[in-house]
Amino acid sequence: MTGKFTTSDIEFSLEVFPPKSEAGVERLLATVDSYTAFKPSMITVTFGAGNSQGIVMDARQTVKSIAARTHLPVAAHMTCANRSRAEVDDIVDSFWQDGVRHIVALRGDILRQDAPYSPHPEGYLTTPDFIASLKKRYPALRVSVAGYPETHPESPSVAFDIAHLKSKIDAGADDVLTQFFFDPEVFLRWRDKLTEAGVRAPLTPGLLPILNFPKTLSFAKKCNAAVPGFLHKMFDGIDPDSVDHKLLAMNVMSHQITRLIEHGVKSFHFYTLNDTLLTRHVCTWLRAGF
Repeated sequence: MTGKFTTSDIEFSLEVFPPKSEAGVERLLATVDSYTAFKPSMITVTFGAGNSQGIVMDARQTVKSIAARTHLPVAAHMTCANRSRAEVDDIVDSFWQDGVRHIVALRGDILRQDAPYSPHPEGYLTTPDFIASLKKRYPALRVSVAGYPETHPESPSVAFDIAHLKSKIDAGADDVLTQFFFDPEVFLRWRDKLTEAGVRAPLTPGLLPILNFPKTLSFAKKCNAAVPGFLHKMFDGIDPDSVDHKLLAMNVMSHQITRLIEHGVKSFHFYTLNDTLLTRHVCTWLRAGF
């Protein structure tokens, strides 16, 4: 890409999670307030692991609180693991009644980490089955799905992973939000492979601000996201609470974004971790253009 990008060129969405306390809810809503001036394309709300009713209520309340606070579109994450079809459908119906018209459809976490995944005996066998049901019951519903530039942790191969993503698109998914990564080339090579495989759905790269490098390493290990050696060197001995850490993190994210924009990427999904500082500065930069 030559020349500069303008504010109209780029869009971005923001991901938050349901807080565990009333004070956390107030902090999150204040965070949302600070984001509205940047006009994100949407805010997505995650859905916790497990199958308790409390998880459902937390997600619904967070979605409703954000929707009531702002004019921004709000998307609800929804998982199909660990629940029967009837339970999953009831939760989706509740989201629809709440005014949600966009679902991020996911399998969800395994409750037993020492065992391979197996679907609920009365549940959806696969994520594509879940997606197909969503689209059949609510044709107007927008459905996003997850993509893994470095493959899902349980995937046996890159080819299998790509075929699985294609099956989700074929089942009716509208677009793809990726797992986070740190090397922009990883996303670009993966995008090329998807094109070769005939995947034509819009791809939005997910980016994770490095708010605390040791914690980021833990996140990355769970998600099969490689952390390049240069990042280890950059953050070696740097206090996560220091200004130096924040400046380095900002440089890392701005490099990721600049490189991706150079190769035609026009949208981004930020995993905010309910924090405003780094994401807010990135949004300011994107809206200013250069």
